[in-house]
Amino acid sequence: MILKEIRRSIHAAVPDAGEMISYDIPTVTIDGHYVVYFAAWAHHISVYPVPRGDETLNNELEQYLSGKGTLKFPLTKPIPYQLISRVAGQLAAERRRKH
Repeated sequence: MILKEIRRSIHAAVPDAGEMISYDIPTVTIDGHYVVYFAAWAHHISVYPVPRGDETLNNELEQYLSGKGTLKFPLTKPIPYQLISRVAGQLAAERRRKH
């Protein structure tokens, strides 16, 4: 249920996105290039990578940072779907600037 809602949130932010499995986890793509990965683990949901271009967003993400490129959302707390949607939107904007 949580992963379905994360998927829905990501596609709401990136409506033209495709999907594939990469590194054995769901991956949202634009034009065949990865935008965002997400996966469920025993105690958390991970979203990869971390966007870099929006300082306000990065401040909100700070509490979820795990390493350089991973966001971890504990399953013991409400999942911030809107925040994940914003992450996906920012990552999509970054991807589009690269191509």
